[in-house]
Amino acid sequence: MNFDWEFNGLPLHVLIVHAVVIVVPLAALCAVLTAFWPAGRRRLGIVTPLVAFAALVLVPLAVQAGEWLQSRLVNVTPLLGAHTSLGRTLLPWAIALFIVAALQWAWYRYIAAPGARFAFALPSRTGRLTINIVLDLVVLVTAIGSVITVALIGESGSRAVWTGLFTS
Repeated sequence: MNFDWEFNGLPLHVLIVHAVVIVVPLAALCAVLTAFWPAGRRRLGIVTPLVAFAALVLVPLAVQAGEWLQSRLVNVTPLLGAHTSLGRTLLPWAIALFIVAALQWAWYRYIAAPGARFAFALPSRTGRLTINIVLDLVVLVTAIGSVITVALIGESGSRAVWTGLFTS
């Protein structure tokens, strides 16, 4: 299928990237809040994995739209090549962020919560505590990694677009 990644004369990559820049850090923030703030966990509930799912959907769309845009550029610079290479590194982070957010939601809703349906699945309080700590650490690493990756990609994209276009 050949899709025209353009809307009203503007490359869709530009629009989708702005959504990615908002949604990936938002999903990371929600996951961290869920891990370390019980009141936030109760309030966010299913929202965290849903936002992480939105990020997971948006990232490959941004990559595809970016590749479409790059194939139509007259001059592909080394800075643009660096941005393209970095752009492809975000999908594994988005996948990990979604998986961790979904596991975290399921864990706190169905197993670790007081009176949860499947609380019997763990033999002891120590087992639950160990899983909580491991899950929280994985959430933290995934959140930090995904946000740093978004920042690096965005910075390289800005350099690719704006370097040499203005004077100080």
